[in-house]
Order: sequence, then structure tokens, then C-alpha cells
Amino acid sequence: MEQPVTQQSLVMKHLYVAGRVQGVGFRYSMRDQARQVGVRGWCRNLADGRVEAVVCGTLGQMAAMLTWCEQGPPMAQVDDLHVLDVSDPTALATMTGFEIR
Repeated sequence: MEQPVTQQSLVMKHLYVAGRVQGVGFRYSMRDQARQVGVRGWCRNLADGRVEAVVCGTLGQMAAMLTWCEQGPPMAQVDDLHVLDVSDPTALATMTGFEIR
């Protein structure tokens, strides 16, 4: 039987995606993937050409999202995915949906 999702069962990651990830629809595709997988969070372009994101979900959802981020949409070329653990109960409690900033 599947366990109910509680705040304690959620994980949050801070992601930095490098490569050809701007101008190829990465953020819009990431938002679509996040909605499909069921994770919450946000993403944005950085001035140095990377995409930054914060993603919150269950371990299974996070694994699916990270796997997608390693490839990105068809026109992207991901050279590096840097993943940091985040421990912020306030952000977990207030995060809803997935947005592009």
C-alpha cells in the first residue's frame, strides 16, 4: 500500500543546469515536465547562461525530475547538472505549483 505524502516525506533540491539550456525552451519544458511528474518549485535563467531551479517532491518524483534535467528538451545540450540538498521547512510549506521566474 502506498504511503500518504506528508511534508516529512518531501525532499527539496536546488539545481543548476549548464550547457545549451537558454533559448531552447528549457524552462518551459521543465515546467511541463514538473507538472507531469507532480513536483513543485520554480526555474529561471541566470546571466551566466545556466538555468537555476528549486524542485520539491517525493523521492520518486525527484528521481524522475533529475533524470529529465540530465537531458532536457530535444534542442538542449546539458553539460552539467549541479544538485544541492535544501532544508527549508518554510519553503516546503508555502511552495505550490511550478513557475517560471
